[in-house]
Amino acid sequence: MNKTIVIIGAGKGISYEAAKNFGLKGYKVALISRTLSSLQKLESELAAQGITAKGFQGDVSSVSSLKDALSAVRAEFGDEIEVLLYNAASIRPGQPTTIRTEDFVYDFKVNVAGALSAVQEVLPFIKKETGSILLTGGGLALHPNADVASLSVGKAGLRNLAHSLHQELSSKGVYVGTLTINGYVQEDTYFSGDKIAEALFMMHENKGDVEVVYREA
Repeated sequence: MNKTIVIIGAGKGISYEAAKNFGLKGYKVALISRTLSSLQKLESELAAQGITAKGFQGDVSSVSSLKDALSAVRAEFGDEIEVLLYNAASIRPGQPTTIRTEDFVYDFKVNVAGALSAVQEVLPFIKKETGSILLTGGGLALHPNADVASLSVGKAGLRNLAHSLHQELSSKGVYVGTLTINGYVQEDTYFSGDKIAEALFMMHENKGDVEVVYREA
């Protein structure tokens, strides 16, 4: 049976490792990002490992751009989607009193509203009972940092959105979960991308709690 994972916010790190993890388990991989060159590089690296992957340009801060990208995904891979992974983030330094309002609003579009747009667009095509919506969260949702105030608010908003979606969709056969990564992603550590990708896969497989806090014991 064909299974497709759509990864929004594709790039090196968690997105690539998730693409590899799911791809090596037989999933077709759709990658969405603004940058065509990075998508082509990811396609090549995944293809070299025998993974069926294709990149689609899309800007998560634009509802119309994201819709077009997701429509192109369905045209390429079919209407049924097994997993949606939202891993897009706008990481902008700035304290609350110094960040420009327009920058704060843009960041919120990327960090939270884009996830909602993606869910609304993909929901009719998510496989019921087996499908999952996964949102990459962060420890800033629990412990905000004034030096990255915009991202802190964004991760808190994304966490809240995940809980709200879970309340709405769990009875409709769609699992929604957020992995709250309580640490800095760094290779060769507990927080390496491949380990986080496996944690995301296990959330999809287990379909348990709405939130899994990923931290060292």
